[in-house]
Amino acid sequence: MDNSQFIGQKLFIRTVTYHCTGEIVGITGSFFELKDAAWIADSGRFSQAIRDGKLDEVEPVGKMYVHIPAIVDMFPWVHDLPKEQK
Repeated sequence: MDNSQFIGQKLFIRTVTYHCTGEIVGITGSFFELKDAAWIADSGRFSQAIRDGKLDEVEPVGKMYVHIPAIVDMFPWVHDLPKEQK
């Protein structure tokens, strides 16, 4: 699979151990590089999070690298990326 198709997309990513949001700006080896990333400690109701951008607990981290093989699934994030701790 050519992962370069994801560059420039804002996503909600679920890995085997955590969730995050961010915009993919590059690929380094087997890692997505995200900008404006946030660790999502609690998404709240998942359908509301994806549909409305409502998240219960957010920890903005700025730049982040996500190991692609650890990703379980990804969802388009059509909202502003969360930048405030909550």
